[in-house]
Amino acid sequence: MKKLLSLVILLSITCSLSSQEVLSLDSCRALALANNKDLQIGNEKIKAAYYERKAAFTNYLPNISATGSYMRNQKNIALLGEDKFLPIGSLTSSGTFGYTPGAGQVQEIKLPSGQWVPTDASGTPFDPTKNPEKLVWKQYTTIPKEQFEFDTKNVYAGAITLTQPIYMGGKIRAYNKITKFAEELAKTQHKSGMQEVILNTDQAYWQVVSLVNKKKLAEGYLELLKKLESDVDKMIAEGVATKADGLSIKVKVNEAEMTLTKVEDGLSLSRMLLCQICGIDLSTPIKLADETINNLPVNPSVGVADIDMAYKNRPELKSLELATNIYNQKINITRSEFLPSVVLIGNYLVSNPSIYNGFENKFGGQWNVGVMVKIPIWHWKEGSYKVNAAKAEARVAQFQLADAKEKIQLQVNQSAYKVNEASKKLAMAEKNMEKANENLRYATLGFEEGVIPPSNVLEAHTAWLSAQSEKIDAQIDVKLTEIYLQKSLGTLSK
Repeated sequence: MKKLLSLVILLSITCSLSSQEVLSLDSCRALALANNKDLQIGNEKIKAAYYERKAAFTNYLPNISATGSYMRNQKNIALLGEDKFLPIGSLTSSGTFGYTPGAGQVQEIKLPSGQWVPTDASGTPFDPTKNPEKLVWKQYTTIPKEQFEFDTKNVYAGAITLTQPIYMGGKIRAYNKITKFAEELAKTQHKSGMQEVILNTDQAYWQVVSLVNKKKLAEGYLELLKKLESDVDKMIAEGVATKADGLSIKVKVNEAEMTLTKVEDGLSLSRMLLCQICGIDLSTPIKLADETINNLPVNPSVGVADIDMAYKNRPELKSLELATNIYNQKINITRSEFLPSVVLIGNYLVSNPSIYNGFENKFGGQWNVGVMVKIPIWHWKEGSYKVNAAKAEARVAQFQLADAKEKIQLQVNQSAYKVNEASKKLAMAEKNMEKANENLRYATLGFEEGVIPPSNVLEAHTAWLSAQSEKIDAQIDVKLTEIYLQKSLGTLSK
């Protein structure tokens, strides 16, 4: 909805420009905020910080991954190096295993328990581990090597692993706090950027208005001088005035023309600057609402240095506070690297040939679960050094915050003082303007009656020009100082 509303506003402003309508201060602000590249970058940083915060939360959740592999082996696996012979026995008619009897060889006896054991010639139970050569089997079987060879040339393997952090030394919680602070920091920096754009826009806007009024003033002054030049030329022709009087006036006319040229050039550059800030093509002819007003409506206010308001609203202080919080959480992250960690692990492993069932050429698998505990024992005080370094960075951020508060306090006081000073200058400029108008009126009237020489009229014109210019500067200064005060208090907004 907000994007749609912004689009509607921009379209309306664009239509206004195409129809040569007048731009107000608010429309200039809207264009500047919408087209400023730094603010667009700031919006993307806010999005990035938002997704980083979302990603950080996923560290609380189980992590499931799957792996698969294929391997081509040169040879099969064989459990026997060659064919083997395995002696076997058979049951006799008496129920005994058939050993080959003979002199000194093993015979068999039946114990009371019913168990048959081999004996030697003297009837002593025979231990085959001591004299295996005396144990002679009647039969043997052959075990081919090929029977214990398995096809493992093509091996397929896969695994699904689940990992669930249980305790990570507080790292996950600290990281989530950092990403939350980082998102707030991006928003705060964007707000600070908006205030800078508004300030620059207002400065450029009122600079154009000031130069427009000074252009009108220069044109009016030049017109007065030309009229005076014409009158003096007539007086010279009549012998009432001297050529020196005429030359001095002509010099003033030339100076006035040069001043008008400078003002026109400055006005063109100021319009270009405002266009650049607003994102408008520099060649676009723009008109401002306040440049058509002959006498700017100014309501001088009393500047109040509200330090508490500045501490509350200044985005720079908020940014430094968030930076301090981030550095404090970095201490926790650094400390967590040297604390025990506990992770729950679950796996399901599958392979072909199946290693779980005689290397059959089919998939077979099994699952397993377990807990992994990692306990750092000794790292040559690396953890202590890193924690101390992180604490030092946090203290740096705290010092920067304290220094910023002192500078903001001074800035607010200066801005409030300049507001009051600008109001006083405007009152004095208006009084001087009244006197200059009255002086010019009397000088003109006296010149027309022939009682005041042209030089005195020139002085009256110069005084009037100076008074009028000071009044314009004072009016603009009142508006700008009020904007500076709002900026220093953190209350400047669109």
